[in-house]
Amino acid sequence: MSFSLAIVGRPNVGKSTLFNRLVGKRLALVDDQPGVTRDLREGEARLGDLRFTVIDTAGLEDATDDSLQGRMRRLTERAVDMADVCLFMIDARVGVTPVDEMFAEILRKRSAHVILGANKSEGAAADAGVIEAYSLGLGEPLRLSAEHGEGMNELYSALMPISDAFAKRAVEDTPATDLDVDDEGATAPTPAKPLQIAVVGRPNAGKSTLINQILGEDRLLTGPEAGITRDAISVSMNWDGTHMRVFDTAGMRKKAKVQEKLEKLSVSDGLRAVKFAEVVVVLLDAAIPFEQQDLRIADLAEREGRAVVVAVNKWDIEPDKNAKIRELREAFERLLPQLRGAPLVTVSARTGRGLDRLHAAILKAHDVWNRRVTTAQLNRWLTGMLEQHPPPAPQGKRIKLRYMTQAKTRPPGFVVMCSHPDKLPESYTRYLVNGLREDFDMPGTPIRLTMRGQGDSNPYKGRRKKNAGALKKHLGKLPKKKD
Repeated sequence: MSFSLAIVGRPNVGKSTLFNRLVGKRLALVDDQPGVTRDLREGEARLGDLRFTVIDTAGLEDATDDSLQGRMRRLTERAVDMADVCLFMIDARVGVTPVDEMFAEILRKRSAHVILGANKSEGAAADAGVIEAYSLGLGEPLRLSAEHGEGMNELYSALMPISDAFAKRAVEDTPATDLDVDDEGATAPTPAKPLQIAVVGRPNAGKSTLINQILGEDRLLTGPEAGITRDAISVSMNWDGTHMRVFDTAGMRKKAKVQEKLEKLSVSDGLRAVKFAEVVVVLLDAAIPFEQQDLRIADLAEREGRAVVVAVNKWDIEPDKNAKIRELREAFERLLPQLRGAPLVTVSARTGRGLDRLHAAILKAHDVWNRRVTTAQLNRWLTGMLEQHPPPAPQGKRIKLRYMTQAKTRPPGFVVMCSHPDKLPESYTRYLVNGLREDFDMPGTPIRLTMRGQGDSNPYKGRRKKNAGALKKHLGKLPKKKD
C-alpha cells in the first residue's frame, strides 16, 4: 500500500458506494437511509495500477457534544488526521450546503492533500451543483458517479502524483511476506497472514470497547447505546507479539426482533465474519450470561468449525465473583456440551483486566484447532477404546472398526474405516469424540468424525470360487481321453 485515502463528507453522499467500488467488493453496508456507516472501515483499493488503503468514514455531522453523532464526528476527524489524502465528497444534485462549507474549512486546516469530488453528477441536473462546488476553494471538483463508475479516470489522474510521492515510504512500511516456514509450522501468525479473530455477541455486550482496550486507543465507536456497530469492522494489530486481525461485529438479536432491513444486513455481515475467522470470541454480559441468543451464536461458531473462546465481560462490577464463576462454569457445561472444555475467561473491557488471560486462551484455542495426531497414536487409542466399550451389534451383526486416521485440521477431522457405518449409533460417535477431546488434549474445539465403509477386509474371500471356475473352464478345453 503506497498511501491511505479517507473518504469524508456529509451523510448519504455516496461514500460507502465509492468505497465498495474501489475495493471491488460489497464490504460496506449501503442503504438509502442516511447515517448507515458509523465506524471506520479500511479496505485494499485498486484503481488501475494504483494500490492504496481506502477508509470509509461516518457522515460528518454538525455536532461536537458526547452524543452519538458527536462521537462519530470525532472518529471521522481522527481518520482525517491519520490518512495521507482526503477525498471530500458532496452531493452534486443537492449542491453545496452550509455544512459542506464548514467541513471544507476544517479539511483545509487538518489535511495536507484534499481532493474534492462531486458525486451523483450524472446527467444535466447536476451541472449547477458541480459549478457551485468551486466556491469551496478546494480546487477543481471531480465529476463522479460512484453508483455507475463514472469519473474513475479523473480520480486516477488526481491520485497518481500523490502515489509517486508516497512510494518510497511504502517500501519501508511493507511487512515481510516471504518467510521461510516449515509445513508443520505454517499456522504461526505472520504480518502477511495474521490470526483472524471475530468478536461476536449480543448488542451492548462491550465488543467495540474490548477491541479498543486491546488496541490502546479509541479506534472503534463506543457508547451506552445498544447497536452502535453496524458493519463488521476489521482491525489489524500486534497484540503482545501476535499478529492479529480482529473483526468487530454488530450485536446479534433474536431473529424475531430483527425487523429493519439495515439490522438484517448488519447481522449478515457479522455471520460472514464468523465464517472467515479462525478463532471466535463469544462475548457475554456478566449480568445476563448465556441467554438464548448467546447459545445460538456459540453453536453457530461450532457448526462453522471455528475455535471458540467464551469471554464474560463487565467482570469489574460483579459483586460476588467466586459464586458467579462457579455458576458460569456449571451453566457452560450444561448448556454448551458441544464446546465442553472451551476456554472460559472473565474480562473487563473498561479497565483492561483479564486481557492477558484472554490472549493466552485465544492462542491455546488456535493451537488446539491446528492439532495433528499421528495415525499410529490414533490406532493404539482406538484399540483401547474398543476394548473398554465395544460397538453395538445391531441385528446380531458386529460392527468392526478397523483403523483410524486424521484427514484434516482446522478443525481436526478424523476418518474411521468400519463395516456398516450407517448402523453405528450417534451415541457411539459421541463416545469416540469425547475420548479424543480428553486423551489428546483437544478441549472445546470442534471435532469432525466420519465413519466410512470399506467393504469386507478379507482379500481372499470369493477367490476360491473364482479359481474353481477358472480351473473347470481350463479342463473343459483339454482333449477328452479316448477309451
